[in-house]
Amino acid sequence: MSNILIINGHQYYPFSEGKLNATLVEKAVSMLEAKGHKTRVVTISEDINVERELENHQWADIVILQTPVNWMGVTWSFKKYMDEVYTAGMGGALCVGDGRTEDAPKKNYGMGGTLTNTKYMMSLTFNAPEEAFNDENEFFNGKSIDDLLFPMHMNFKFFGMKPMETFACFDVMKNADVENDFKRFEAHINKHF
Repeated sequence: MSNILIINGHQYYPFSEGKLNATLVEKAVSMLEAKGHKTRVVTISEDINVERELENHQWADIVILQTPVNWMGVTWSFKKYMDEVYTAGMGGALCVGDGRTEDAPKKNYGMGGTLTNTKYMMSLTFNAPEEAFNDENEFFNGKSIDDLLFPMHMNFKFFGMKPMETFACFDVMKNADVENDFKRFEAHINKHF
């Protein structure tokens, strides 16, 4: 069985208290532990200990990032987490610098990751409707959610991590279908774990 780190990247706003993301984290923990996996949960809105977070990433076989997408990216509090934790990990805990050497300063950028046996999965909540993606005539010009979150994929790749299929809940503020989202999430977890 796997060690699974779940990061709840929700940032509280008066109009978005984080109940959906918290419930998805709880569902993931319950389902994964019932299958025999070990889980650890980090909630970004709480105090973060950098050394403990580096150890959590080294412990994990799989990292699940559960987060809303705010202004086309992750929350500012998760960005702060990355700036503090992931930067500290560049000394070898997550990667050895950026992968380049003095002998070859133009080669192997981004290839210094030390988490090469670790996978990651993004589970995202969007205010945008699903129809806004993958359609040339809609807002994202035919781009997918993975295209939108390309920088996050590159961050995880920087550490040598391998992607799992992304999960998303759409239109959660204006036309939520939470019961169906929960069914789809459960099916996603059952399929991949």
